Amino acid sequence: MNEHVVNIIMMLAACGAFLVGFKFLSDNMEKLAGNSLKKLFNKTSDKKLVGVGIGAVSTAVVQSSGVTTVMVVGFVNAGIMSLYQAATVIMGSNIGTTITAQLAALSSFDIAPIFIALLFIGVMMEMLSKNDKVKSIGLAIAGLGLVFFGLEIMSDSMSTYKESEAVIGLLESIQNPFLLLLFGIVFTAVLQSSSAVTTIIIAMATQGLIIGGGGNAVLYIILGSNIGSCATALISSIGTSVNARRASIIHLLFNITGAVLFTIMLLIWSDGVVGSNFYEVTFMRWFSGEGAEGTQIAMFHTFFNVLCTAMFLPFTKVLVKLSQLIVPDKKQKTEKEPWELAFMDKRFLTTPTVALGQLKKETFRMADMSMESLQIAFRGFIDRDLDAIDKVYAANENIAKISEQISDYLVRVSASGVSFADEKLVSALHSNIGDIARIAELADNLTKYTKREVKENLVFSDGINEKLGVMHERLQQQYQLVKKIILDKAYEILPESDGVEDEIDAMRRDLVAEHIVRLSQGKCRPENNTIFINLVCNLERIGDHLNFIAHSTDN
Repeated sequence: MNEHVVNIIMMLAACGAFLVGFKFLSDNMEKLAGNSLKKLFNKTSDKKLVGVGIGAVSTAVVQSSGVTTVMVVGFVNAGIMSLYQAATVIMGSNIGTTITAQLAALSSFDIAPIFIALLFIGVMMEMLSKNDKVKSIGLAIAGLGLVFFGLEIMSDSMSTYKESEAVIGLLESIQNPFLLLLFGIVFTAVLQSSSAVTTIIIAMATQGLIIGGGGNAVLYIILGSNIGSCATALISSIGTSVNARRASIIHLLFNITGAVLFTIMLLIWSDGVVGSNFYEVTFMRWFSGEGAEGTQIAMFHTFFNVLCTAMFLPFTKVLVKLSQLIVPDKKQKTEKEPWELAFMDKRFLTTPTVALGQLKKETFRMADMSMESLQIAFRGFIDRDLDAIDKVYAANENIAKISEQISDYLVRVSASGVSFADEKLVSALHSNIGDIARIAELADNLTKYTKREVKENLVFSDGINEKLGVMHERLQQQYQLVKKIILDKAYEILPESDGVEDEIDAMRRDLVAEHIVRLSQGKCRPENNTIFINLVCNLERIGDHLNFIAHSTDN
């Protein structure tokens, strides 16, 4: 086979290995850092530097600004994050994504074989361990090794062309800054990773294959890659709320404005204008020596994003305002229907642990609605109010729709491949929504008793409504404890919740026993018997379901 054909095949295969390794690294770091990411995003505030820090750290950990910006679009779409907060996190994600280029620059030194050895070590960890966390660490390490393996093969394949006049002449002929900028945009949009594009450019540079013949030329591709990285967020924002689309526009505005300003500076600070070019005077001089080409490009990538963040951070409100002008409000604002999910967004599925955190919030929003339905039904019974029947019916219809959506998302999260701990949470949430739905059904039972109470003009003994009211209050108290146990992981108050549930059980026994005594003494009408006992038992069963929820997750 022709030598050039073999080299091209090897370069393509190496690029494939690099991208697969990059995905392994990103996906498994995402799994390992899932809870940390969730905590980070829960700490979003209006402080600019906090937002930048969250964006930088989360992106550096998962090795993908695309993952971070997609999550940001999801949070904005769900109304959890403001545009102002999103803007600062997006700026930080641009800084965090440069860590990959810094790692790739290490391939120009003699330590590359050490990193490649990680491929074997990581695979062995994944194969021999039964612990999910160790397996994820192993795959992340193997991914890093595969990244360097791909880079090494790419570099070796490219090295055969560094003496080729035809190849060098072809690369030198591509000198138009705007063409290079466009190449960076398109190449990044296709690969959906500015880090991958920058890394490939670094691999070429370390072998002496300089696009545009040197000078500022390679920097235009890096600038273009930053614009191209917006493609993921833009695609993700299709079909979302107005604010979510604005978040993706802020990302685009930030990167385009920064790239345009730097492009103008590079065009002015070039050999043809001032007699020297920016790249040679700065980064090539600051980071000189054998094999420093990769470091020079990586450092420029970091410098560009840090400087742009520093420049635009004071003008965050301006970026938000511009995004509002580009994506104006709809003429008629429509509020979400009660059955629409408030915290969950399909974009969170890319990060299962974050998705589960949001689904847990949705589950307890559903629980809030069920307990409110119970309250309406109970007050309707006490006040003999038939209007409560329709209110409970409407509320339970919404609860059923929410339950269906949460169940669907839980199935999708589970199918995405989650850790054993997350799978246990998926199972617990499935169980929880079943218990919550049953509470809503028991509330509906109370409306049937109200209907019969009014229709047959039933009257209960003095003081009974007050005792039933105490039992209902205990249920609401138990629910608040259960909610705190699950959402805040306050497992230390589990005995207190169990105590309230025991108290409710005792109330049911006492109320039934007292009712039987009254019947035997002729103080209570026999036709009240079925409704009263069923009502008390239904309330007690609600306590049981709340107790099941409290004990559904391990502490």
